[in-house]
Amino acid sequence: MQCSKVVGVLCVAVFAISSFAATGPTVTLSVDATNAPRKIFHATLTIPAKPGELILYYPKWIPGEHSPDGPINDLAGLKFTANGQTLKWRRDTLDGFTIFVDVPQGASEVSAELEFLSPATYEQGYTAGSSATDKLAVVSWNQLLLYPKGWNADEINYTASLKIPDRWKFATALPIANQNGNEIHFATAPLTTLIDSPVLTGEFLKVVPLAEDPHVEMDVAADAAADLDAPSEVWDHYRSLVQQAYKLFGAHHYRDYHFLYTLSDHVAHFGLEHHESDDSRTDERSLVDDTERKLAAGLLPHEYVHSWNGKYRRPADLATSNYQDKMQDDLLWVYEGLTNYLGFVLTGRSGLLTEFENRQDLANTAADMAHTPGRVWRNLQDTANSAPELYFASRDWQSWRRSTDFYPEGTLDWLWADVIIRQQSHGQKSIDDFCHVFHGPPSTGPALKTYTFDDIVTALNQVVPYDWRGFWLERLDTHSPEAPLGGVEASGWKLTYDDNPSELTSAAMSLEHQAPGAYSLGLIMRDDGTIEDAIEGMIAPKAGIGPGMRVIGVNGRRFSTDVLRDALKAAKTDTAPIEMLVENDEYYKTYQLDYHGGDQYPHLVRDESKPDLLSDILRAK
Repeated sequence: MQCSKVVGVLCVAVFAISSFAATGPTVTLSVDATNAPRKIFHATLTIPAKPGELILYYPKWIPGEHSPDGPINDLAGLKFTANGQTLKWRRDTLDGFTIFVDVPQGASEVSAELEFLSPATYEQGYTAGSSATDKLAVVSWNQLLLYPKGWNADEINYTASLKIPDRWKFATALPIANQNGNEIHFATAPLTTLIDSPVLTGEFLKVVPLAEDPHVEMDVAADAAADLDAPSEVWDHYRSLVQQAYKLFGAHHYRDYHFLYTLSDHVAHFGLEHHESDDSRTDERSLVDDTERKLAAGLLPHEYVHSWNGKYRRPADLATSNYQDKMQDDLLWVYEGLTNYLGFVLTGRSGLLTEFENRQDLANTAADMAHTPGRVWRNLQDTANSAPELYFASRDWQSWRRSTDFYPEGTLDWLWADVIIRQQSHGQKSIDDFCHVFHGPPSTGPALKTYTFDDIVTALNQVVPYDWRGFWLERLDTHSPEAPLGGVEASGWKLTYDDNPSELTSAAMSLEHQAPGAYSLGLIMRDDGTIEDAIEGMIAPKAGIGPGMRVIGVNGRRFSTDVLRDALKAAKTDTAPIEMLVENDEYYKTYQLDYHGGDQYPHLVRDESKPDLLSDILRAK
């Protein structure tokens, strides 16, 4: 870690949400989303301007996406006019997100028209990903606007309106001025607030109140009405999530909060945090199917935690004044890693998963990190620093390249920190006390308090004195191939493997079309035999099998997951090697794998020699 990355100045800023800023211009933005089923959105802007050159930006670095991935490739139909005449414009040759417009004499404003082309076929990504179907759409304002140079994002004001298809409903945290039929007019707000407030709209949209004072609700849109008919206890678990979050942090930093939850097999699946809402998207039946609901259980807790950790408290290097300045991701092990851990904790405390299911989720996290050989050359700090590139890295060679695994490694590291706090305080304090110190009272509306590495160390020492600087520098700088399991083991549990997958593991493998063999042979495969990744150092990669190849036969029989599973089981008592016929491009080769350990699936088992701190951590408050 560079010294410049661990020292800095604490900054506090409160967003001007209810009243717009006094110094900046006000831009009018009108969005027509009535063609959302065709995946095309039209926007018209009126931008104050002076004669001469007007420099406009299309947002590049979107908060929460951690990369310069503003979806400018899907910007089309760009046209500028003033005083009734079409204006010339050109793009910056060094930065395609910068637009120059020639403003004629006598003009005081420029009208801009543009269209956003949401991907027509399934495409992953954040706001660049698929966002609309025949029955619903997520409107992300950063897709649909330009903003003038010379002002910070919280100094420019936008008066926005949105027209949606007939009979569609909508939900958003953005304050509403008025509504006329299917056209919604929003209160004037800073650009910061606008981009931080997406709109979920659709024909089938259900609103479920979760809490009052402040108001919290779930706004769920789906491709069919039946997808919204979740059992009543599901909503009770989400009500408990809100209650448990308040107890964890001791305060809130929003006026009200909207869980914007999209259920569709035809939109990109992810979670993206906002201060007073989230944009979370999963499979269409994720609320009504018990198995799919469990697999998605951690998503909303994670994004909800971000209202405190990521939006209210944010690394100074990520708190840029506009959307063109480069963000530095060196503290994502706090921004995302701590959020991942706290989301895990709240998933358990709210009852979205049982304690056993939550332990299994932790076992899977621990096993994944224990099978990431890339840790020997790339430390945790470098994965955070490299996030803008790693978010778009391919699945192949992921275990050797490493990925944005500061999320799961952060879960293990912050569990370790939580356990240390409990041990050093003899059970009197925990990560909850850190959250109260760092994220807690007093309650406010949306606000931003930046932090540095030193601020993290200081806050932890306020909770319990310890060599926190040394602890985190070791965690960030280590090149050990071993996963950081100190917290798991000190919490009274051990990571073990056997040939019986848990219910959650089996469900995930089925839903994601995965074959067995990851922790036994070192092959992460799809159920058609396609190898997505090979874990270096394990038997199949050592034999020469790698990503992009395809297993087409096992022990002389055509490949299937059952055939492979039977071969792994038989090899436990058979001295003959497992024989694999593998296709590599247009070539075929047979590999002999002298493996007899059976298939391997992770579990946590109790270590009775130590107190069970993990159960205390996951117990509702």
